[in-house]
Amino acid sequence: MSLSFCSLASGSSGNCQYVESQTTRLLVDAGMSGKYIKSSLESIDVNIASINGILLTHEHADHISGLGVLMRRYKIPLHVTHKTWEAVRLKVGEVDETLLFRYEDMDDITIGDIRIRGTRITHDAVDPLCYTFEHGGSKVGIATDLGAISDEVVERFKDCDLLMIESNHDIEMLKVGPYPLYLKRRILSEFGHLSNEDAGYIAKEIIQFGRAKNILLAHLSKENNFPDLAYETVRGILENEDILVGRDINLDLTYRDKVGKLYRIKKG
Repeated sequence: MSLSFCSLASGSSGNCQYVESQTTRLLVDAGMSGKYIKSSLESIDVNIASINGILLTHEHADHISGLGVLMRRYKIPLHVTHKTWEAVRLKVGEVDETLLFRYEDMDDITIGDIRIRGTRITHDAVDPLCYTFEHGGSKVGIATDLGAISDEVVERFKDCDLLMIESNHDIEMLKVGPYPLYLKRRILSEFGHLSNEDAGYIAKEIIQFGRAKNILLAHLSKENNFPDLAYETVRGILENEDILVGRDINLDLTYRDKVGKLYRIKKG
């Protein structure tokens, strides 16, 4: 029994994540072109026609830009909250209504043999969610595009085997960088994005009180971060608590323009 996870893209230019069990294949967000998503899946030996469903974290363009193409060309079902669909539907063009599965909330749904729990988060979107995926004792969590993390999110994520967590910006780089003041304030607010330090402290708490063995840093800003800086900031926070990368935890990056590592989490 196992779950597999691969980040196909993560960043402000586009987001798409892949989750798989033995019989079910899912995408979280479709913020890259259909061509990119298709070729990225092929690079990990997945046929796009075998995808069983798409879930959305929220309606921003970097999470939905390829959605209409995937639904029309490959007939992939979409699972989405009512509020998010209302914010999305005029942006993606006409789609087959029989492919739509709409929910008041997504607190506990099942697609194929994967149990999915969507938890509401703070972000400047109409109904943003983070997700956990469970199958056969394995659990994967995805939490990006949030300005703060609640006790409920920590509780949901603490027993994940793999956690993809936003590490968007270095605070000082953002403050002195070229963004206009209103955008800096938005990113730093509870409706914005998590910093490298935020990611480190959240990872520390989840590792200390849970079972996570893989932490993947996601949605790194091109302008306000560096991959090495994000990695070393989080590593330093963990190692200050005697959580050693390579001994106790695997720490990895995701990428804005290329496919990350394919992880297979096996239990039993």
